[in-house]
Amino acid sequence: MDLRLRETLRYLGYGKHAVDEQTYRLISESFRELESVVRERFIYRIFNLKIRDEELLWLESFSIRSRNLVKNMKDCRQAAVFAATLGTTTDQLIRRTMVSNVAKAAVMQACAATRMEELCDKIELEIREQAEPDGRILRPRFSPGYGDLALEYQKEILNILAAPKKIGVTLTDSFMLTPTKSVTAFIGIK
Repeated sequence: MDLRLRETLRYLGYGKHAVDEQTYRLISESFRELESVVRERFIYRIFNLKIRDEELLWLESFSIRSRNLVKNMKDCRQAAVFAATLGTTTDQLIRRTMVSNVAKAAVMQACAATRMEELCDKIELEIREQAEPDGRILRPRFSPGYGDLALEYQKEILNILAAPKKIGVTLTDSFMLTPTKSVTAFIGIK
């Protein structure tokens, strides 16, 4: 079973349960439809990083309070900060599908989540290719909403990256990203 299919089944909650042929067809069909509308866009910047104490760090222009993020960034002197999206057309396709076929919409949501992870992996690879020639290594991605890293930090991330203007990612009043298939994250560089 390929990684894309395994990841999609994980999002669907299959675990070790057997998957029927109809689900396989829905997944395959959903990925085909998604690929025709996905408009992936991303932006990232690398910032100097200073860890102040066990729960406070600074990225050039703003401070972040998160014990979990500080732990993840241990021994890092820089951090890549990124925002990425699959675009509004992905959200539109999922909404249209929801009206006509709820089961397929659930599968499409899982496929879009898998596709978003693939985009994040692509961004991480690009950052890694810049860092490794200088002997730097990357820490795992860490996004607002993980552990004690508050969703409110997404506002600052979008601002410092000019993400609304450059890639069309904005924030709701409850700190959720729009389009919905969008992500922000930190990657420590040591």
